[in-house]
Amino acid sequence: MSIQRKTIFRWLKWLLFLYVFIGVALFFLQDYFLFHPVKLSRDYRYSFNTAFEETDIPFNNTDTINMVKFLPADTVRKGVVIYFHGNKGNISRYAKFAENFTKHGYEVWMEDYPGFGKSIGVRNENILYEQAAKIYTMAAAKYSANQIIIFGKSFGTGIAAQLASVKNCRQLILETPYYSIPDLFKYYAPVYPVTGVVNYIIPSSQFLQKIKVPITIFHGTDDGVIPYRCAAKLKMVLKPADEFITIDKGNHHNLNDFALFHQKLDSLLSQ
Repeated sequence: MSIQRKTIFRWLKWLLFLYVFIGVALFFLQDYFLFHPVKLSRDYRYSFNTAFEETDIPFNNTDTINMVKFLPADTVRKGVVIYFHGNKGNISRYAKFAENFTKHGYEVWMEDYPGFGKSIGVRNENILYEQAAKIYTMAAAKYSANQIIIFGKSFGTGIAAQLASVKNCRQLILETPYYSIPDLFKYYAPVYPVTGVVNYIIPSSQFLQKIKVPITIFHGTDDGVIPYRCAAKLKMVLKPADEFITIDKGNHHNLNDFALFHQKLDSLLSQ
């Protein structure tokens, strides 16, 4: 074997080693890449600028869902928004968005996923669905389906979509959604066969096809976390009356700063 062929073979071995090493690391560290929770002690006391109630929801013998209900000023409530937040921090990070809904007379029920904030227990895809359904059952005991809005932001859009596919509500609103978790991972790691090895699937596209109520989606063209093209594929599964609202130059974190976002959201909530 010539020196040149030996050099090429040596480089190929190193490339194969790196490919396998990175692939194994991605497999075992995928939850680390997907979730960035901030835990809080159980005796932590929240402080928000709006009226709220904190509640612990026993899920099973060991797991507890911590949830905050943000309350409108008017005692006559229009309904409830079940809000599923993103993959970072905890309720404190998203509390500022509750005003978008409370000013229209809606309560906002915002849970923390297991391992986030003061919620404790095991976290996996099925448990996230089951806990969302438990919160819906609580909401349905107080409000009719026509008074329940399901809202998802970022990671929470998939949980919201799944819930709306199995439970009745007034409408589903998604902010910066994804087609599926494998589809998103494939964008970041295109050379790896992610399908079949990821711990979370959350096929939002499949859930949306089962939903009968109106769906509204917001996504920015400059989203660097969930690229616009990944979300735009959801247009193919929307009903003719559903809306996909593109916010020019909006990124993953600042859609709340755009007038178009508030104009459309206010229109939906004032109906």
